[in-house]
This record gives sequence, structure tokens and C-alpha cells, in this order.
Amino acid sequence: MKPKVSIVLLVDAVGALSDRTLHQGNLALVDDSPYGSRNGGTPELVTAVLPGQVVQWTAIHVDVQTPVEIEQIAFLGPGEGAEPVTGAATPVTRPDPGYAAVPAYASGVLLAEPEAPASPYTAAPPSPLASNGLENHDLLVWEGIVPFTMAPGVPYRYRLSIRLHEGPNSVLHVDTPALLRV
Repeated sequence: MKPKVSIVLLVDAVGALSDRTLHQGNLALVDDSPYGSRNGGTPELVTAVLPGQVVQWTAIHVDVQTPVEIEQIAFLGPGEGAEPVTGAATPVTRPDPGYAAVPAYASGVLLAEPEAPASPYTAAPPSPLASNGLENHDLLVWEGIVPFTMAPGVPYRYRLSIRLHEGPNSVLHVDTPALLRV
């Protein structure tokens, strides 16, 4: 099993703000799931996942002058599409800690404690504000774990809210992407 599936959101912020929609070619979702996702390159992406996998969403803006970021991800209940329900993911900027070594045992007795892997971040972690005072939204990643309670073969749609720059009308959303347990 691949431990992580990445979903990348390519956002044409200028087009989305002009059209007031993330459809019409203003949003493309792609993933790296090896299990047969559908509708790649569209807002209707259905990502094939397995329970226990980590799913990461990352927003990338096509227009370099209009920053974009994920405002919220909320899973929808059956028949819903207007209001977010539950399961909102939390933004995470932590690095992958890697995997610890397996301890050495002989006849049930611990011979040696495994050494902890060296941390790639001995210094302070990268800051999303480290680009000459401008926010670097490419560093923001949302992450969640596929629950074991997901029914196989049922698409779980989610509302993807994206902030385009600033202002009262700067958040747009789509209810069409989904996760599908295979």
C-alpha cells in the first residue's frame, strides 16, 4: 500500500475571479493514486484511496500574482451540497517524520533500542512568510487520514473552498470532488 496520496489543485485565480466559478477550466485536480482514480484534470476528480492512507491536498496558483490557498475541506453527507457537514481537515505544515527502525529482539528479549532517524529539520521549519514578507501559499498543505469506516465503492464527496487573494468575495468552492475507497 502506498502510504500517501497527493492531490494537487491547479487554480487559475484570474479566470475564477472573472467568472466567479471554479468550473469552466479554472480548477484542475490531479492525484498520484495508483488505484484507478477518475476524472483527473477536472473539478470532478474521484480519488481512489485505501483505509489508513494519508491524503494531502496542495493548492498551486497558475497566476503568480494572485495567491490561492485552501480555505476549508468539508465532507458532505448524502444529498448535501450546500452546507459543509463534518470531517473538516486541518491545515498541516509538518514534514514527514519518516519511519523508525525495527527494534532488535532475540528470544523475546530486547537487544538494542533502535536509533532514532536524524531529523531533516534541525533548524527552524520553513516559514510560509519567508519570501520577502509575502505569503508563500505553495507551502500550505491540508492533510487527512482515510478512515476504516468508509464503505468500499461509495464516493465521499467533499466541499473544497479556495481563497483567491483577499476580500469579501474571494472564497469560491466546488462540491464535486470525492474520495472513493477501493
